[in-house]
Amino acid sequence: MNRTLSAFALAAAAALAAPAFAAGEPVIGLITKTETNPFFVKMKEGAQAEAKKLGAKLMTASGKKDGDTAAQITAIENMVTAGAKTILITSSGDAIIPAVKKAQAKGVQVIALDSPFEGADALFATDNYKAGVLIGQYAKAALGNKPAKIAMLDLFPGHPVGAQRHNGFMTGFGLKANDAKSNELSSTPETVCAADTDGNQAKGQTAMENCLQKDPNINVVYTINEPAAAGAYNALKKAGKEKGVIIVSVDGGCAGVADVGKGVIAATSQQYPLKMAAMGVAAGVEYAKGGKKASGYVDTGVTLIAGKAVPGVDSKDVKTGTDLCWGTK
Repeated sequence: MNRTLSAFALAAAAALAAPAFAAGEPVIGLITKTETNPFFVKMKEGAQAEAKKLGAKLMTASGKKDGDTAAQITAIENMVTAGAKTILITSSGDAIIPAVKKAQAKGVQVIALDSPFEGADALFATDNYKAGVLIGQYAKAALGNKPAKIAMLDLFPGHPVGAQRHNGFMTGFGLKANDAKSNELSSTPETVCAADTDGNQAKGQTAMENCLQKDPNINVVYTINEPAAAGAYNALKKAGKEKGVIIVSVDGGCAGVADVGKGVIAATSQQYPLKMAAMGVAAGVEYAKGGKKASGYVDTGVTLIAGKAVPGVDSKDVKTGTDLCWGTK
């Protein structure tokens, strides 16, 4: 049976966890940024399914919100105590790196999922810069010759995934932007408003409301993920502007693809968290049984899903996006 522990329950359970695992069964930890974001919910499901298939025991934990590195550090420490030999992490920030190094010094393999961080043994993730480029190209083509007034609804400053998607979007749109190695968010005169959302729907709505106060003529909205996009749409609808604005996003989750079909989101870059998690668990089992660590970067793929195709931009339709959402089929 898979063992699911919150970051806070782990501290109390760690002393009891190890004896419950049968001898020889690999123990693998999964630490996500939050428990509620659909992306991480699906990632957890993928890890659980692969662990059951391969006969591994899975421990899980998460932060309260994106950026909660303290909970992730606690989870790393308690998973090591509980006997995990591989820990899979979607990092909320570089504050986890010292704890990661301590775990590795004890022979634990640490694999980054989705979000890169220094010192990870391997990274299984979407090419987030490419994901941004794809939606940038789409938004530019969909806007046509109209002057762009862009709202950038970001994650929070300094996070590599947020920076890569942001800067990739700007590059795809044809604006001057930092490259994929930079964690700094680019800005140009066309980006008339920028706000942090933490990838949260409520904060996405507030951010969009504030942006409309700053410039009511915004016609393109970049969003870090689909919950933020849903919030932005709610704000636009409340202001009676939902029909005149192009919203693009990243994730390609089942709810997000449904929003593409409804016209809430014009296009989204679809990624595959089930695949990331399954690959991570498989690498953990391989390390436990043969001592071979994973290494390097593995691109887990990205596909542009659009409600309406535009000339010069390769995309797939909503049916394809629905069939592939989260990598379920």
